[in-house]
Amino acid sequence: MGISTNLQQVLVTGVFTCFIYVISQVVYNVFIHPLSRFPGPVEHKITRLAYAWKAARGTLPFDMLEMHKKYGDIVRIAPDELAFSHPDAWQEIMGHKKGQHEFTKANWFYRPVEEQPTHVVNATREEHGRLRRQLAHGFSEKAMRDQEPLIRGYVDLLLERLTGFCASGSPVAISDWYNFTTFDIIGDLAFGEPFGCLQGSDLDGWIKGIFDAGRLGILLQTLSFYPVVKRALLSMAPASMKEAHEKHRRLTQQKMERRMEKEEGRPDLIEGLLRKRDELSLTLDELISNAEILIIGGSETTASLLSGVTYLLLANPHTHDKLKEEVRSAFQSQEEINLISVNKLSYMLACLDEAMRMYPPIANGLPRLCPESGATIMGEYIPPNTFVSVHHWALYRREEYFKDPNTFHPERFLGDQSFADDRREVLQPFHVGPRNCLGRNLAYSEMRLILALIIFTFDVTIEDEAQDWINQRNFIMWEKGPLKVRLNRVSALH
Repeated sequence: MGISTNLQQVLVTGVFTCFIYVISQVVYNVFIHPLSRFPGPVEHKITRLAYAWKAARGTLPFDMLEMHKKYGDIVRIAPDELAFSHPDAWQEIMGHKKGQHEFTKANWFYRPVEEQPTHVVNATREEHGRLRRQLAHGFSEKAMRDQEPLIRGYVDLLLERLTGFCASGSPVAISDWYNFTTFDIIGDLAFGEPFGCLQGSDLDGWIKGIFDAGRLGILLQTLSFYPVVKRALLSMAPASMKEAHEKHRRLTQQKMERRMEKEEGRPDLIEGLLRKRDELSLTLDELISNAEILIIGGSETTASLLSGVTYLLLANPHTHDKLKEEVRSAFQSQEEINLISVNKLSYMLACLDEAMRMYPPIANGLPRLCPESGATIMGEYIPPNTFVSVHHWALYRREEYFKDPNTFHPERFLGDQSFADDRREVLQPFHVGPRNCLGRNLAYSEMRLILALIIFTFDVTIEDEAQDWINQRNFIMWEKGPLKVRLNRVSALH
């Protein structure tokens, strides 16, 4: 009897202690915390779980816009994180900091599994600088010219495969074919061999593993704030998941070993790291990690933008007609279209920029950590160890910065006076500062070349079932359904 009473007392005391702790945390976070002066939804001030719930539902980009509309340019989106929605925020958070401490990348977002080897994206400032200097050679303008025959070979194969659908008259999920093309290109540039997507008309199993990990990544990011729970869940991972991870690791290692056996001086993205491997003290796992991040960053994002611009053009026939006129009057044959000649297509570039505004491949914010000395952003002092972010989709859809933000208007990037008050510097899909996207040149080169050749070669119409294609959820990447279109090969081709 005594033991039972004591157990009850312990349980009651434990429950009461937990209750007091939770209440005290709520009171502290809402009223006392150094960020309590910043506006935001109460549930976001109390706990990060509110942010995590929106991310897990795939609605975070849209929820962020509503929060900025209600609370303004600075919103508290978690107990320890602020979201900024203003042109000045880019430079103040990510720009060059002469004589000042840099905002570091948030480990909970970029390295949710601490045991993973680092790479150029999540490395420390010093390590990033060393890796970037070597990788930069593969992304230079000279490298792009050297890589053009390789890139063009895969684009020609894309055109050949799409022509087959013209003969059959059947619809084609062009979004899939963009993925096949960009993955084959980046696979060759990073590992020295394609994934065989274009030949096999399907995504390689290696790639499918990346997509399958998307939602798991969101869960692991959230659990970084609850390390005990994360460790427990990781320890309970089923054997099948561990086997799949090990298979992926073996396949990747084999790819890298085959690339290392190829000739030196190959004009690809990884050659600079291989040449300086000993000097940089890079392990095989670190080489693989860098190649993998190049593939993830240089394929899905490009394919998403190509899918987005194709949809937006087809949904706005007048812009589609205008682009067809520009492309088909500029060239007489496919052979004339190359990485240099597409630069004269000013309307096409405007279409790509407007598509990046309306359908940015990275829609959410990529958080940074405020330095130990604190920082001033938009005139506000931000205390040390605060996470800060700028959410692309929400920023680009604000009426304060873009007139008629929910409609596709490429003319806004061509000096049209109707959009003279637009803040075009708001659009920073590749970020700014010393850690901006290394692959900007490659992305633009691929997008311009592929889109120009598609527009020159085919008349494209959208299927009824794809009319609402752009209404998607976002789990770090867009959850793209098939963008189904019909293709007719232009008869006037030389």
